[in-house]
Amino acid sequence: MTTTNKYMNIFHELSNDIEKGIYEPNTLLPSEHELCDRFATSRETIRKALTLLSQNGFIQKMRGKGSLVLGINKMEFPVSGIVSFKELQKSLGRDTHTTVHKLELNETNDWLSSQLECDPGSFVWEIARARTIQGERVILDKDWILQSHVPSLTEEICADSIYAYFENKLGLAISYAKKEFTVEPVTDEDRALLDLDGDSHIVLVKNFVHLEDTMLFQYTESRHRLDKFKFVDFARRK
Repeated sequence: MTTTNKYMNIFHELSNDIEKGIYEPNTLLPSEHELCDRFATSRETIRKALTLLSQNGFIQKMRGKGSLVLGINKMEFPVSGIVSFKELQKSLGRDTHTTVHKLELNETNDWLSSQLECDPGSFVWEIARARTIQGERVILDKDWILQSHVPSLTEEICADSIYAYFENKLGLAISYAKKEFTVEPVTDEDRALLDLDGDSHIVLVKNFVHLEDTMLFQYTESRHRLDKFKFVDFARRK
């Protein structure tokens, strides 16, 4: 097993222990020495795993004391960067599933033409996918993608990763996105496709995604259950 696989496996095992409550919030993880014995590995590998736990909000490393376990009732989604759902959940090791509820090729109306900055009547792929995380449907992703850049799509691709398809199969160079965050009342569609547990509002994240040549080719609305997610960014003062 490579060093990379080793510390990633340790990260996943410890993060799962924290999620299951084996290590409770405001308690300390075992010492680096104890973790070295448990996983039969070097202190350098343990420190890499602990750094990853810290970066993902599971622990706070405290000089001279150890690693303090933080509360994780809400899963963290980065504000900056363009990360697909599959990439994010794979990195955190969570049990996830995607259900494709809609895949249609339609003409744009005035509203959608405005969002995508394209001519009315342009053809777009319309996709609706519910994201299940640890048994609960907590995200509804709605995508509109210009067919001029993506000639064909299938439900199998949408259930897996459209970004992997865009980049690896179509050779699209996805460059940057403008994001907007609001809290909105739930819709009938939200109630039908999400496990809302009586919630009256959702967090709406709008993404306007551009290619390397600055062309806007995708508009996305990600509708998140309020109690499960927080959106984070990391900033360092220089």
